[in-house]
Amino acid sequence: MYRATTRSVQVTVTPRFSPERSDPERSQFFWAYTVEIVNLGIDTVQLRSRHWIITDALGRVQEVRGAGVVGEQPVLPPGGHFEYTSGVPLQTATGIMEGSYNLMTQSGEAFDAEVPAFSLDLPGAARTLN
Repeated sequence: MYRATTRSVQVTVTPRFSPERSDPERSQFFWAYTVEIVNLGIDTVQLRSRHWIITDALGRVQEVRGAGVVGEQPVLPPGGHFEYTSGVPLQTATGIMEGSYNLMTQSGEAFDAEVPAFSLDLPGAARTLN
């Protein structure tokens, strides 16, 4: 589990390898990740867009930007939370993913909430530190 808090918006990510959607012999690896977003503040916020940076074990970087998450732009009142599960394919057995969510307060102030960097590791795979 990985967690970051930005301006009272807490983002927690729990990744897990999906062997049923992977084919290691063909260099196809898939991870599911569950994200929980909790509004710990006093202002209502709406998630407007996402930005992901996905890096595989060979250093190849893919950036993904888009509106909302899983087709939604959830509104989080004080104390509110939103949870969703999505996934990411890689061509290597390990990688890392990080990013941000662009949120807007009811008064129209936009800010980016950090999504903490989280590790995508094949269970039992050896890790190499650079």
